[in-house]
Amino acid sequence: MLSCVELMRTRRSWHALADWVLAPARHAADGRIGLQPWPGGFGTPDGRLRVDGTLLVVDGQAHPLTTLAAAAEDSGVAPGRHSGTYEPETTWDPDAPLFVDEDATATLAAWFALGGAALERFAAELPESSAITLWPEHFDIALAAEQVNYGASPGDDDHARPYLYVGPWSQHGDDPFWNEQWGASLTDLAVATAEDALTFFRRGRALA
Repeated sequence: MLSCVELMRTRRSWHALADWVLAPARHAADGRIGLQPWPGGFGTPDGRLRVDGTLLVVDGQAHPLTTLAAAAEDSGVAPGRHSGTYEPETTWDPDAPLFVDEDATATLAAWFALGGAALERFAAELPESSAITLWPEHFDIALAAEQVNYGASPGDDDHARPYLYVGPWSQHGDDPFWNEQWGASLTDLAVATAEDALTFFRRGRALA
């Protein structure tokens, strides 16, 4: 059975790749940093550079994920230079082995895909929203609408497992739905389908 440790270590390696390879590569190309889910993982919107499980795919050429230094070199990105638009949460550790467990990458890729599908359906119900984006700084896929953030995170320092979230920009009420200081979260263990995620987002919008 896949452990939380494998999920966390793989997620941190993927996040480091987003911070130090993919976001800088996109920023150099068009001045933007937003990424998107791709089959097997995530990448730049044009698909030129993406992470597919345990591989880095550059212009259709697959490279094993070994270290940040190797990934930067394979991608043509200056080593140790982030996009400059935010302060990375991960550390540039060029020669440390990247941990990318195959089962963990499959779990995280499926989570990004589910979250993206739910957000697309949710956005269709809203009068207006921001673009659905996989943000490298927080490493989550999200949209903002009516002064509320909605998204799917693969986990963070406070959440060992992937989770959905609803985060109002201002103070929320005292309904039990709001189980976080900043809003509400729902673990992936309680989310089997995009419909489950959509129900959570709808509930958050009604209460926010």
